[in-house]
Amino acid sequence: MSAPLFEIRDLHVAVEGKEVLKGVNLVVRRGEVHAIMGRNGTGKTTLSYTLMGHPKYQVLSGSILLDGEDITNLKPEERAKKRLFLAFQYPVAIPGVSVASFLRASMKSVRAGEIEPSKFRSLIKEELKHLSIPEAFMTRSLNEGFSGGEKKRLETLQLRLLQPKMAVLDETDSGLDIDALRIVSENLQSFRNTDRGMLVITHYQRMLNYIKPDVVHVFGSGRVLESGGPELALKLEERGYDWVEGA
Repeated sequence: MSAPLFEIRDLHVAVEGKEVLKGVNLVVRRGEVHAIMGRNGTGKTTLSYTLMGHPKYQVLSGSILLDGEDITNLKPEERAKKRLFLAFQYPVAIPGVSVASFLRASMKSVRAGEIEPSKFRSLIKEELKHLSIPEAFMTRSLNEGFSGGEKKRLETLQLRLLQPKMAVLDETDSGLDIDALRIVSENLQSFRNTDRGMLVITHYQRMLNYIKPDVVHVFGSGRVLESGGPELALKLEERGYDWVEGA
C-alpha cells in the first residue's frame, strides 16, 4: 500500500518557548479533504504555519510527511517546490510588487520546466475568468488596499496556478461576503481530484456546504480531540464545542 499523501505524526510545537501543539496526529490520503474546526486560541493557525515551515514555530518533536518524504526540516520555499501550499488567514500586502509579477515569479519557481514562460499570461487570464477577477487586478500592488474578498480570491488564484499536491487553507472564509464565499469555495471544490489533498481550517459550517469534507476534526488544547464524518461539523454548528472533552 502506498504512503498517505500527507501525514502529521505526534507533532509538538512551541512558540516563544511555550508549547502550543501537543501531539497532533493526522493522515490525509490522495483525493481527500479534511476540515479542522475549533475555537480561537486552540492552535489551528499555529498548525498551519508550522506545516509551511515558519521559523517562529519550533518543532519540539514529531514529523510532517508529504508523499512519504519527511519535510519537517525543510525551508518554506523548499516545501512549496514539493507542492505544499498555504492560504493565509490574513495575507500580507507587499507594496511595489504587482500581482502579475508575483504570480509569474511564483509559477517560475514552483513549476519550472513544467510550463513555458510564454504561456504564463494566457494561463493566468484563463484562471482570472474562473474567479470573476478583472484583468486590471494584475497591475495592482500585491494585497495593497485589497478587500478581504479580493485577498482570498487572489489566494485561490495562486492555488489554481501553482497546482499543489496538498493545500492548507487557514480560515479562507474569513472576511468573505456571501457571493465571494460562493465563488472562492466553488473554485476550491473544482480543484479537487483523486491525486490532491486539502486541509480546510475553519470556524463555521458555511464553507463546508461548498467544499464537502471527507473527514472533520475537532481541534482543542493543541491537538485533535475528535474526528468523524461531515455530520460532525453539523453537530458542532448545533451544539458548539463544550461537548467535546477538553475543548
